[in-house]
Amino acid sequence: MQESWRWFGPGDVIGLDAVRQTGVAGIVTALHHRAPGEVWGADEIAARRDRIAAHGMVWNVVESLPVSEDIKRQSGDWRAHLRNWQASLRALADCGIPTVCYNFMPVLDWTRTDLAWPTASTATAMRFDWIDFVVFDLFLLCRPGATYDPEVTEAATARFAAMPDARCKALIENVVHGLPGAAAEMTLADVRDHLAAYDQITEARLRANMADFLQEVAPVAQDLGMRLCCHPDDPPFGLMGLPRVMSTEADYAGMLAAVDLPANGITLCSGSLGARADNDLPGMMRRLGGRVHFIHLRNVARQDDRVPASFHESGHLSGDVDMVALIAAILDEEARRRAAGRPDSDIPFRPDHGLNMAGDDTTRGQPGYSLVGRHVGLAEMRGVIAALNTYRAREAAST
Repeated sequence: MQESWRWFGPGDVIGLDAVRQTGVAGIVTALHHRAPGEVWGADEIAARRDRIAAHGMVWNVVESLPVSEDIKRQSGDWRAHLRNWQASLRALADCGIPTVCYNFMPVLDWTRTDLAWPTASTATAMRFDWIDFVVFDLFLLCRPGATYDPEVTEAATARFAAMPDARCKALIENVVHGLPGAAAEMTLADVRDHLAAYDQITEARLRANMADFLQEVAPVAQDLGMRLCCHPDDPPFGLMGLPRVMSTEADYAGMLAAVDLPANGITLCSGSLGARADNDLPGMMRRLGGRVHFIHLRNVARQDDRVPASFHESGHLSGDVDMVALIAAILDEEARRRAAGRPDSDIPFRPDHGLNMAGDDTTRGQPGYSLVGRHVGLAEMRGVIAALNTYRAREAAST
């Protein structure tokens, strides 16, 4: 497994010198200043690659090459954006960067109701509270036509009645943090405009649009020797009436079948998919592992097994995802690839969404992307990987 670290570029408060001390070999980054639909130039890509190389690491995964809302809706300048996406792939290939992560979530990227929720250890975590989210939808956004089960509406009504103004403001800021190009500057009116643009986009339509997108870009990636990997919805269920098409194993199996090329693959994010109790992460890795090109290892603790469910980001080994079983399945897949002579037998992974721990408060980086918290998660993953590899080597030697 190829250890990697997400870095947000020159503006990241965690510099490459600090990242190098974690011992990772790969950097996962992107040209975050480029708007969705713009072309990434080879010169700019090469400059970023060389800056990383100067610190003793390699740019091994792009996360993300954003898919514009126009492409997702097939509206406006979507054909030009599609050509630009293909041109960016070619520029990345010219610079020797083989793997591109993207997502097909409409409007919202990841969504949380708390960005610094206090855990029992006093470390803070990101949290998604279903009732808080319904409060946002019904009483702050006031989305037309929003309906929920009576017991959910009753709970949200009671919570909103007791919610201070400061918490209402924080809830709005936290939810819109995941909007494309947005932070607290996003207004509720902006959110309503984004949602209105999807009024006629059903789940079936979004799924068809995604297949159209992949039919255009996956053959390009295949010809270039590149790998595309789609990140799951986060959280993996519908929000605010928007369609979601990458939330379950069935969603991924359908996407892979729609464009059945090796280049068309999966970003297996254990935290995003793990927010659903009906997603079997080790089983998904065993059944779909041949098309897994990139892995996010993180864990979540679900409040219950319903869908939707409230959950919070947990320690990498302390949540509801069986991380040891998942890593065992990953190592098995890598062994199969080595036996088959595949050049991609060392799958890149990164520790994702670490807790905010002592020392992280001073950096004030991206929510979920702490230095200490992610390093602790990486150390835990290293321990599991080393233990499994050692045990298997001893078992093989004794037979």
